[in-house]
Amino acid sequence: MSEQFSLEGHPFIPLHNLLKVLGWCDTGAMAKAVIDDGLVRVNGEVEVRKRCKVTAGQSVSFNGQEVVVTE
Repeated sequence: MSEQFSLEGHPFIPLHNLLKVLGWCDTGAMAKAVIDDGLVRVNGEVEVRKRCKVTAGQSVSFNGQEVVVTE
């Protein structure tokens, strides 16, 4: 079962910020590093753009965890 993250009215959240907000990475630098290393997936595909705009309806997975982004 995956958790959910609400954008709370915002159109998107940059991928590295999402990892930090969820507590999956302690720092922005760590988030950027794991994205660079190809360890993060958006909708099942490896994503290497740190500032990839994650929007409602997308899922993000990293290190055995998954989140679905909602509006």
